[in-house]
Amino acid sequence: MNPTLIEWTLNPDGTQGYTSNSKTGCLNGCPYCYARKLAHGRLKQRYLANRDTIASDPLKKYSSWQFDPKYIDPFYPRWWPERLEQIRKHKKPAGIFLNDMSDWMGDYWPEEWTEQEFQIMRDCPQHRFYTLTKQPQNLPKWGPFPDNCWVGVTATDDLGYGLAIKYLAEIEATVKFISFEPLLESPAVVNLTHGEVIKWLIIGACTGSLNSLKYTAMMYPELPLLPHGKMWTLQPKIDWVQEIVEAADRAGVAMFLKNNLRTLVLDGVAKHQIDRSKFLMDRELRQEMPE
Repeated sequence: MNPTLIEWTLNPDGTQGYTSNSKTGCLNGCPYCYARKLAHGRLKQRYLANRDTIASDPLKKYSSWQFDPKYIDPFYPRWWPERLEQIRKHKKPAGIFLNDMSDWMGDYWPEEWTEQEFQIMRDCPQHRFYTLTKQPQNLPKWGPFPDNCWVGVTATDDLGYGLAIKYLAEIEATVKFISFEPLLESPAVVNLTHGEVIKWLIIGACTGSLNSLKYTAMMYPELPLLPHGKMWTLQPKIDWVQEIVEAADRAGVAMFLKNNLRTLVLDGVAKHQIDRSKFLMDRELRQEMPE
């Protein structure tokens, strides 16, 4: 377990929470992925040293280890069961983002690994586990989810939003949520129901180094590329954010705006494009947690 600065990953008492990665690596192939950059950067040697990986593609014939991804790709899916034991030893109630360096519902994970993660949730009811996936079609076979597991789906566009709603409606979980991060296209959120399926919405910009965002910026040339501290962000359009916020308010769904939207929101308020009261609480971005 490691302390995290992810704004919405909070302990039950409201203090900043933790991340824990019993799985690392991913095969989704998102071009803006921050986890891949970390795996190929400062975490590279640590990850490559772990050979507890999923099986290599049996249809490929590797002439030597030099071409096998588990030996040369630090972001190839890997398993770290000792990290689950760290969670078990942590007695104070914590909020834990499980597997922020992978997609925990990826098709490629052995079921016995995922079952061990579920067992930790059942064994540690004092903790709150935050989860996210871009493969929501795999969620129903694991339900019902433990009460302390908050089940989230990442949606970057309208297609992703539609799939999130569809599959989240099919599962039982205490808190089901959607993370629009990065928000790259406008989702049609008019069908958002009042807490029947979704209890929480998160919105964030696409964040990374200027170099890492170049390809994504070429794919979405209409989105502004703006600095955010030492990083850069590919910002969604303010009217997209406004539509989601207003839909959440109509449905009674908690709304969390990540801090990487601050420049966009303040600019929208200054230009009278948006209603300040819907986006800010005093001078801070609206960052609600579900009940």
